[in-house]
Amino acid sequence: MNPDMENDPGLLPLDGITVVALEQAVAAPLATRHLADMGARVIKIERVGEGDFARNYDDAVFGQASHFVWLNRSKESLGVDLKSEVGRDTVAKLIAKADVFIQNLAPDAADRLGFGADELRAEHEELIVVNMSGYGSAGPRRERKAYDMLVQAETGMISVTGTPDTATKTGVPVSDIAAGMYAMTSVLGALFRRSRTGVGARIDVSMFDATAEWLGHPMYMKMYADKQIPRVGLGHAAIVPYDSYPTLDGQILIGVQNDRGWRQLVTDVFKRPELADHPRFATNMLRVQHRAEVDALVAEETQRFTSAALDQALADSGIPAAELNDMGGLIDHPQLDQRDRWRDIGTEAGPIRAMLPPMTFSDVEMRMGDVPALGAHTDRILGELGWSADDIATMRDQGVVG
Repeated sequence: MNPDMENDPGLLPLDGITVVALEQAVAAPLATRHLADMGARVIKIERVGEGDFARNYDDAVFGQASHFVWLNRSKESLGVDLKSEVGRDTVAKLIAKADVFIQNLAPDAADRLGFGADELRAEHEELIVVNMSGYGSAGPRRERKAYDMLVQAETGMISVTGTPDTATKTGVPVSDIAAGMYAMTSVLGALFRRSRTGVGARIDVSMFDATAEWLGHPMYMKMYADKQIPRVGLGHAAIVPYDSYPTLDGQILIGVQNDRGWRQLVTDVFKRPELADHPRFATNMLRVQHRAEVDALVAEETQRFTSAALDQALADSGIPAAELNDMGGLIDHPQLDQRDRWRDIGTEAGPIRAMLPPMTFSDVEMRMGDVPALGAHTDRILGELGWSADDIATMRDQGVVG
């Protein structure tokens, strides 16, 4: 490491790290965007003329897809035809100079292109290779298509999500997001280990495994108590009261975490101290057994307040509560506005708003770079690899790059 870099408090955590990403959709782009947020140079390999198919999911953001602008800021886009020998050679040269290679193509697709983990690491022992998949590198589901909803179904996520009458998937692609976060954290761990050993890693992350990990509570309930936790909508299968309750002008979420909180709720807020040690409500296990009765009496009390008045009373008593916002409420939320969490970033259609990443370093702000147009950095990247302007023009005429 450059000695000057060691003493620079404003240095981004991954400055000097290069990531080559053969990625599409959500899971891998989420992982690499967070690496880019932290300062890594991320070179995104895209198909000539088409690019990442997530570019065409919708046209909500000035004609651009909402998933794509969310997941791909601060990256460089190289448009290349991997069916051509020159295209594959180009990517191989990039990987040879990289610290990390991430891919989430269909099973065995990267190997067929010559970018298998074992093959790459045989030539570059220090390289960190991350293979992302739906179901993992082995097992009966290995070859299956693995969209987020399908993985939520296979893991049982859908069985614990929704109302008693209707099972649902989550409103955002949690299986993709979980896999992306585990891929990102595994890269950080591998980089730390490499700094001590000089040796890279082969890492496999599957959407199935990542989602299954998130289901630890309901899984253990079934394994050791033979209980399938019920779907309870906004409620909680193991805690009561924990739900949405009506007010004079709307509704509010209340989450009482323990018996002390129950006593505070009924005594300090509802002014019903006789309920604190009621034989059917005194403990959480009792309240779970009498869920309907507890929810009904809480609802009767909350309807005496406006949402704002109840929210303040609950906060004053230290009882967890929240407003039930929609996306408009999130966008205008004072918690984002007053903490200056919005930035403007560039796109090919003009500037858009974007939230700062959740990891907040005290001495440096995470990178908030532009969302790349398809192939926007092709010429520069090829030039770095030694191709002349004439070479690049010929490659473009042949459809090898774009």
